[in-house]
Parts: sequence; C-alpha cells; structure tokens
Amino acid sequence: MAEVGKGVNAGKLASNVQKRITRAQEKVMQKLGKADETKDTAFEEGVANFNKQLADGTKLQKDLKAYLVAVKTMHESSKRLHDCLAEMYDPEWFGKEEVDSIAEDTDLLWQDFHQKLVDNTLISMDTYLAQFPDIKARIAKRDRKLVDFDSARHHFASIQKGKKKDEAKIAKAEEELGRAQKVFEEINYELQEELPTLWDSRVGVYVNTFQSVSGLEEKFHRDMGKLNQNLSDIMTKLEEQRLAKKGVTTASTVKSEEAANHSLSESGSDAPKSPQKSREGPPVAPPPRPASSQEVKQDNIINLFEDAVVPDINVSTQPENEAPAVTNGSSDAELPPSVLYKVKVMHDYGATDSDELDLKAGDIVLVLPFANPDEQDEGWLMGVKESHWIQNKNLLVKGVFPENFTQKL
Repeated sequence: MAEVGKGVNAGKLASNVQKRITRAQEKVMQKLGKADETKDTAFEEGVANFNKQLADGTKLQKDLKAYLVAVKTMHESSKRLHDCLAEMYDPEWFGKEEVDSIAEDTDLLWQDFHQKLVDNTLISMDTYLAQFPDIKARIAKRDRKLVDFDSARHHFASIQKGKKKDEAKIAKAEEELGRAQKVFEEINYELQEELPTLWDSRVGVYVNTFQSVSGLEEKFHRDMGKLNQNLSDIMTKLEEQRLAKKGVTTASTVKSEEAANHSLSESGSDAPKSPQKSREGPPVAPPPRPASSQEVKQDNIINLFEDAVVPDINVSTQPENEAPAVTNGSSDAELPPSVLYKVKVMHDYGATDSDELDLKAGDIVLVLPFANPDEQDEGWLMGVKESHWIQNKNLLVKGVFPENFTQKL
C-alpha cells in the first residue's frame, strides 16, 4: 500500500510539473504572437473591480482599527483625568458624590461606545473581507485553466493540420480539449456570476459601516455632553461656594437680593428701595483685590489742601431732635486740585481690608487719583469721605472703595 501511495503521488507530481511546463510554453508562444490568446473583456473588467474593491476594503478595515485604537486611547486618558479629579476633590467640597458618579458614568460610556463600534463595524468588515481570499484564489485558478484550454486548443489544431493524420492522437487531443474547455467554462461561469454581485455589495457594506459609526458617535457625544454639563454645573457651584466663604457677592446672591427687594416693594415697606441703575437690582461688588498690608500705610495720610484754597462750609442749625446737616457750599470748581470729582454712596459697603473705606448709603466721597495708576484695580476708586474732610481739612485718611456702589455727582 505504501508503494502504491508513493506511485500515485509521484505520478501526480509529474503531471503537475508537465502542466506547468505546458502553460509556460503556451504563455511564451502567446507573448511572441505565435499563438492566439482567449480574451474576455467583461471578465477582465470584473477582475479589475475586484482588485479595487479588495484594496478599498482592506484600507477601510485598517483605518477602522486605527480609529478604535484612538477611541481606546481617549478612554484611558479620560479615565486618568477623572481619577485625578476624584483624588484632588476634597470631601467637604460641593458635589463630591456627584463628581465620583460622573467619573463612573463616563468610564462606562466610553466602554460601551468602544464595544459597540467593534460589534457593528469591525466584525462586519472582517466578515465582508473574509470572502475575498477564496475568490482571489479561484480567479488565479481560472487564469490557469484558461491557459490549459488555449494550449489544448492549439495542440488539437496542430494535429489536425499535420500531414500524417493519426486518428488515435486526434481523438485523444480532442478529448483533452473538451475536458480543458469544460473545467474552464465551469469556473469561468461561477466567477462571472459572483464578481458583479460582490462588486455591488460594497455599497451596502459602506452604508452600514458609516451609519453605525455616525449613529454611535452621535449618541455617545450626546450622552457625554450631558455628563460634561453636569460636571460644569458642579464646578460653577463649587466656585460660588469658594466666593461665598470670601464674602464676594455671586450671581445667585444678586438674585436673592432682587427677590428680597421685590418682596419689600410689594409689601409697601418703608425701607429704602435700591436706586435705579443701568441694570436691575443693587450693584454687585467688584472682584476681590490683591491682599494688602494689615496696617494703614503712612502714604494713606495725605494733605489735600497744601497750597489750595479751603472752600467755605455752611453749617445750618437743626432742631435739637435732628442731627446737624452739613452742606458743602463750594462748587466742583472750588475743589482742591488733587480731587477729581465727587460721588455719592448708593449702598452700604463694609470694608474688608485695612486700606478700604467703610461706607454708608448717602455718604459723599471725594475721588482722588492713584499715586501709581498701575496699582488701581478694575472697578475700584481711591478717595476720602467728605465728612472726614470737614472735620480735619489737612490730614485725612484715604482709602479705596468699589465704584459700582456709588453714583457720580
């Protein structure tokens, strides 16, 4: 049995070698123009489309894999970023539990997005491309069988044209020609049916792939946008918490004051109303200024009236039960050169630092220039209360105050 097997294998090997030699000879003869070659333009066009389709599909598969790697990298980067925030976030800060929950939801959203991309795009693309190797091998086999068919056809024609006709050789050559033609036509017919269908299928594959990608991206970014908005809201409230501890008025505080003023006006209270400004509600304090020295510096003590004329002061006598009213009888033109203009305080302001003025609604403040304009913070003015000026016309304590708590006279 072993010897028989060896003989069969040896015979098959010899037959394959002979076929290769015959095909090589046939191709040489065709290239030299000594033998005609069977052509099929429609099939060649189908093969060209097949090769293009395979190249396009392979490139799309490669780019999809690169896209998934990028998604995975973004997922890992996002997770590290949220882990960093969770580690830094103090437990007593606003929304600690919500921040941790958002981090978990973000991680799950990335995982779900990546897995669905794999299931709906990459796996289907792998399945689509899996059919190409078999068809490519059959196309190569069809080319070989076409050469065999041409070789058998030429061999049969040469025997028929010979001077000495051997009927046995003619019959054998005719039989070989029929067998070669049958094998070629069978595989050729199958490919001519499959190649156009495969070519048309690419449209559906591209549509399903990019519909899946775009739909999954749209849902992912919509859900991620909600989580990001929630995190942004928490950060806003955390900032308000920080400012509240520093005594700075926030937007929510302004709304509360507006509501309180509205309630007072509806209840007919005698409490003074907020002055009419260009915006609704009482003015909001400017941003906090850089910290200054805890003690009043010596340059806060100024002489406003050095080489200046002291204006006349008219003090009217009031009844015993009323506080004396002080009226400045001078005009703005009579103010000392160092005074820029006057402002009236419209809202109480409590000083939060040693170099600030403590103001009450109705106070008059003389506005002074800063010794160094670069030291002036946005929204803050330098000045001295007029009442201090009246009491001591030479040595006065100046200070800064918020501009939007006052109205220029």
